[in-house]
Order: sequence, then structure tokens, then C-alpha cells
Amino acid sequence: MRTGRIGAGLFNPRQLVTSFPDAVRKLHPRHQLRNPVMFVVWVGSVLTTVFAIGDPSVFTVSVALWLWFTVLFANLAEAVAEGRGKAQAETLRRARKEIIARRLTEDGDEERVPGVELRVDDLVVVEAGEVIPGDGVVVEGIASVDESAITGESAPVIRESGGDFSSVTGGTTVLSDRLVVRISTKPGESFVDRMIALVEGASRQKTPNEIALTILLSTLTIIFLLAVVSLQPVARYAGSPQSVVVLTALLVCLIPTTIGALLSAIGIAGMDRLVQRNVLATSGRAVEAAGDVSTLLLDKTGTITFGNRRATELVAVGGSAVDDLAAVARLSSLADETPEGRSIVELCADRHGLPTTATAEEQAGEFVPFTAQTRMSGVDLAGRAVRKGAASAVRAWVSERGGRVPDEVDAVVSRISADGGTPLVVAEQAGGTVAVRGVVRLSDVVKPAMKARFAELRAMGIRTVMITGDNPLTARAVAEESGVDDYLAEARPEEKMALIRREQEGGRLVAMTGDGTNDAPALAQSDVGVAMNSGTMAAKEAGNMVDLDSDPTKLIEIVAIGKQLLITRGALTTFSVANDLAKYFAILPAMFAGIFPQLDRLNIMRLATPQSAIVSAVIFNALVIVALIPLALRGVRYRPSTASALLRRNLFVYGVGGIVTPFVGIWLVDLVVRLVPGIG
Repeated sequence: MRTGRIGAGLFNPRQLVTSFPDAVRKLHPRHQLRNPVMFVVWVGSVLTTVFAIGDPSVFTVSVALWLWFTVLFANLAEAVAEGRGKAQAETLRRARKEIIARRLTEDGDEERVPGVELRVDDLVVVEAGEVIPGDGVVVEGIASVDESAITGESAPVIRESGGDFSSVTGGTTVLSDRLVVRISTKPGESFVDRMIALVEGASRQKTPNEIALTILLSTLTIIFLLAVVSLQPVARYAGSPQSVVVLTALLVCLIPTTIGALLSAIGIAGMDRLVQRNVLATSGRAVEAAGDVSTLLLDKTGTITFGNRRATELVAVGGSAVDDLAAVARLSSLADETPEGRSIVELCADRHGLPTTATAEEQAGEFVPFTAQTRMSGVDLAGRAVRKGAASAVRAWVSERGGRVPDEVDAVVSRISADGGTPLVVAEQAGGTVAVRGVVRLSDVVKPAMKARFAELRAMGIRTVMITGDNPLTARAVAEESGVDDYLAEARPEEKMALIRREQEGGRLVAMTGDGTNDAPALAQSDVGVAMNSGTMAAKEAGNMVDLDSDPTKLIEIVAIGKQLLITRGALTTFSVANDLAKYFAILPAMFAGIFPQLDRLNIMRLATPQSAIVSAVIFNALVIVALIPLALRGVRYRPSTASALLRRNLFVYGVGGIVTPFVGIWLVDLVVRLVPGIG
């Protein structure tokens, strides 16, 4: 089984070496233009290189060299992030095979064609052992499907025509039986193809927050550029004109190069962490929005509960023994292939030791299927008949045959209904005797650990709302058992939409999971819509994320990844801005201490010479980018907490740390640089 955690995808130092050629290729000015901050550094590197060639000295060559390293290390951060995505994409490509599809023609015959030639609405036949050639919807048949090539999950899943489990993914393998699949995507646009494009970064667009931060960094760069340019006339007037190399070094050290260099890598790594958890995001905006979600809407069926009601209790009535009720309930359900019918057989086998398969005598009976008119099902044997179904329907069946329904049946049915369960009354006719044996309780079984999951969401400041079409009694019972904050019962699609709009009008971001066609409008309206891969194509097209594992509780991890992305970006921005303080104390005394001796008091790091101070600041400015690459890729660790507590923690760790670290780092670099002739 594939598992993940926040912070997965650990950094490997070897990635720096393997990504170095890509980092060199990114030195092209066309690539640098995408990042205004690093483009200024690139221009400064070219300028200082020209002066180093025209008037070579150890100082100018050192500054030019380390400015190029600054640009190169920024490229390296992005290249490492992209390299990890390319490795994942290569794994997906190996999983994707060239498939020959069995396409149905208009006259019902089969023709074999390459999978890449399939078009939308083509019908293909897939049998046991064959690979599904493309994304689509099952229109005929039921089969067990192995999705491990896509999801990493070894357990097979059931896919069948009709309902909410009819969607299949190209590249998965049919393990049993036969399916007819209607293709729903064009070649090159399947979920696997989109996932490959996502992890390679080809389809990644800057998110609104990332664009806003880029504008802020560009504005700061322009301000510092104007400040440095205006510094030269002042320096000339003071009798200490500065060289272009020194001014360039000052500019590069003052602008926010650290976050400018890591910004793209942070975004790519955030998407990478999402893909590691088998979530396909069609929008980077959705990943960021997940970090700001304050309301989470969850569909009850298949999300909070297992999706099908299960038999959980047998209540005998009228003097019948529970073992007698179990025998009759099992017999009435042997031919019932619905999930509820199978659960009754399993309950009788687990608690009463009854066999799960029919004997030869039982197989000879005539199965009576459930219909909306009779609201009962059962089996007729020689001289014997059993029925199970709604209380009113079974009461009428018993009365027609001259039997009597015990008074306690109504009390048991009312109690089970009040608890949110579904009562099925079981009756038997043997010879001339008709008797009600008891009542089977069907319950919505809440998935394990859901209560703990919702407590975790509350710690994140997220309100949970369960949405269901069930009656209020059932909804309340499931809500209390699962621990959700609120619920909406008897919800129709338009009521789901209205609830989402009310939440959004209050300024809250809303996330929702769903898998059915009736969930599609709400998924489209929500800020973060996570559709299950096992769900309908309409749901997957409406959402902006698809969970390939079809685990509705994974939205908690998605929210944590979104928060981690925002926190990482904010933390490294804080660190980058705080970094500048130490550089003032390093470069400004070095520039003007000759004419203003009082400025030497600002040289609190006691750097050896003006040249060593400038070179040390430039070297530290480059090396800190490499040092922060692992953090940018891994992400700042997220712990469920309030926004104010997270802000205090990040200001202390990355604000204070950003001030102290460069003082220590520049001082240590200076201890080495001062030994270089021509600088120290």
C-alpha cells in the first residue's frame, strides 16, 4: 500500500550533481527574464565579468565569479525540483504501455487498433488480463481492476456500469470478467498524461500568491537599484567614488536574492508533494487555496461512511431465538447480490457460524428479487418461503397469509429508525404457519479513525460539514458518531450549492470531496474540489483535484500540503529579508570607512579589509541559496495550530534566525577570504 507524509520526498545531495547540467542551461538570458530578481543578478554578473576582463584583479574576478555562482545556484534549486518531477514522470511513462485496443464497430464487430488512435466516445472491450487503453466509463459489465500502476495501491477495486464506480483510468489492468468501456478523453489528455505534465512542471503556472510575491520582490529590487544608483553621486561628492563592481556587489546583496532564487523551487516542490500522495491537481491555485480553507464539506456516503449500509444487529421478536432469525435472514439473502444482502450473510456467518454459500437444496429455490413495488426480496423453497424488506411491506405479506405481526415489531422498527438505522423485517412461512422472526438493523458504518481526523481538522481551524440525502435522524446519528461539526440532511444538489455560496459570501474558502454526478455542481463551485478517481467522469471534470487513491479523508493531507506551501514561502521570505541587515554592517563600512572613520564602529564582525568584507558578503549570499535548497524542497514542517501561533513561531525561527545566521556566516567566510592575497 502506498503511503505518504508531509515532508516526504527527502532531499538527496546527489541531486545537486545530476541537476547541474540543467542549471547551466538555464543561464540563458531568455530563462532569466522569467525571474526579475535573478535577471538583475545575471546582468550584474555580466557587467562585473566585463570589468574583470578589462581590469583583472583578485577582487574583481572573485566578485564576478561568485555572482555567477549566485545565478547558478538559483538555477540549481529550480533544476533539482524539476529533476525530482522528471524522475516521477519517467516512472509513470514506464507504467504506461503501448496498448492495442479492441474497438467495437457500429455493427458490433471488434477491430484491433493502437490505443493512441482511440477517440472520444469509442467503445472498447477489455477482458481479464488486458490493459484498459484509455480513460473512460464502464457501460457494460462488472470486473475487478488492478490500479497499482497508477495509484501504487495493490488491492484491486471493483468497477461496474452505472452508479458512482463506473470510471476507469487508462493503464490499469482488468483482473476478472469483461468490461465495455466508453473512451472519454483524447489521446495525450488522459489522467496519466496530465500527471506526467504536472510532475515535469510543464503545466505549472504561477499561482496568484506567487505572482503577488514576485511583484513585491520586483518592486524591492527596483527600489534598491535606484538607491544604489543614487549612491554614486553622493560618494563622488564625499570624495570616495565607488567602482561599478562594488556597487553591483552591494545591489546583489541588498535585493531579496534568497527568496527570488528559491521561489520557483518552492512552488514546484509543493506540487511534487501533492503528486507523491497520488493527487492530480489541475490548478496550482487550488493547492494554495487548500492552505487557506476554513470550511470542509464532506459527502456522507462513501466518504464518512463506507458507502453501503451494512447489517450490524439481529433483533429477534415474537419468541423466536436469535439463531432462528439468523438462519432465516441468511436464507433470504443468499441470492441477494446487493451490498446490504451480502452484509447480512457475512453477519450471520461471523456471529452465528452459518455458511456463506448455499447448499444444493437452497440453490434449487426460486429467488424473489427486490422491486420498488414490493419493497421485499427473499426466496421460495419447497413448502417454505422467506421474505425480508420494509416493515409495511412485510406486514402486508404476513397478513395476506393469515399471520400476525407481534406488537414489539413496531417498537423495534421505531427504535432502529430513531437511531439513524434502516430496519428490515424478516418473516417466514413454513407449511401453514406464518411468523415474523425479527428485524435486521442496517447501519451506515463510519470509517475507522474518522473522529480523530475531524479533531485534527478542528485543530487547523477548519469547520467540517457533512452533506447527505438521508433523513435528519440518520444524518444526526452519523454526525454524532463521526464527530463532524455540522450536517445538512436531505440535501439536493441546489442546496449543496446554496450552502457553499453562503460560506463563500462570508469570506471563507470552501473545500469539498465527492464522487457522484450529483456532486459535480458543488465541486465546481467550491474553491477546492477533490473528486474521487473511482467516481463518475462528471465529478472528475468538475473538481480541480482528482484523488487517484479515492480516499476522501486525504483532503486533510491536501490541506496540510497547502498550508505547508504557504508557510514555507512565508518563512523563506522572512529569512531573506532579515538577511539584509548583516550585509549593511558588512558592505557599507567597507565602502565609506576610509572617508568616515566613525563608520568602522559598524564593522561589528571585525571583517579584515573592505575587499574581504564585500567578497565575504557576496559568497555568503550565494552559499545560503544552496543551504536552503533542501528546506525549499522538503517544506517547513507544519503542525496543526492557530494562525497567530504559526506567525510567532516563524518570526522567531526565520526572522531572528535570518538576522543571526548571516552575521555568523559572513564572519566565518571572512576568516577564509582574508587569507587570499589581494583581498585580505
